[in-house]
Amino acid sequence: MDVVGDLLARDRRSRDTALVTADGRERTYRDLITNAYKAANVLRYLGAREGSTVAVDPTPGLHTTLAFLGAAGMGAPVRFAPAAGIERGDRVVLVSIEDEAATEPAPGTNLAAFGGPPDRPETTHWEQELWSENPGMPPSAVGPDDPVVRAAAGEVTHRALLAAAASAAERHGIDAETRVVLRSDLSDPRALAAGVVAPLSVGGTIVLTERGSGRENGESRGDLAVVVGDTDPEPPEPERATLPALETR
Repeated sequence: MDVVGDLLARDRRSRDTALVTADGRERTYRDLITNAYKAANVLRYLGAREGSTVAVDPTPGLHTTLAFLGAAGMGAPVRFAPAAGIERGDRVVLVSIEDEAATEPAPGTNLAAFGGPPDRPETTHWEQELWSENPGMPPSAVGPDDPVVRAAAGEVTHRALLAAAASAAERHGIDAETRVVLRSDLSDPRALAAGVVAPLSVGGTIVLTERGSGRENGESRGDLAVVVGDTDPEPPEPERATLPALETR
């Protein structure tokens, strides 16, 4: 694989489980890939293009994951910081419906919200557009050395993110049978690499969590936990991932 969009190749669509949301709902590789194509088309409709930045809520969820994959597939870098995206004039900003009222995009920035219909008519209802979109990935000429994530520490290229994911997969033996539990948000590219890209790259399963979804009651949801920083208590999964080194520029 040379770019993150290679994770979305049509021949990778299958009935195997690709993602489990915090409420336990499963999505197959066919579901995830097809809906990532749709997410790319929604972002394109909102004005995103190769090289333009899409700011996305960092909360790990189905729609934020789809937005990342769709943007990466079409060559638009993602910034997991909506407030910074507003400040820097990113082309598209995607937030939870709970944050719509407090998010004021500047001219040139299109706002979309997930989690329910927005209050303001100028805000795009993400789910409504997503489910009605064309299930085909728009063409892209993105390359390995193009940015895929814009983080506080610098840009991360497709090559660097895939290399970090491969390192995590090799270190922990992540394969098609592994359930990787993401117990962090998406703002740290190392967690993105180990918790999202690594399992997808080998046909494994991403398990998303939210506060109150397992760590506090000691319920394990998979084989390997991806956590940023110290936690108390420790995650209940049998193994905790070592976050991979990741090159930024």
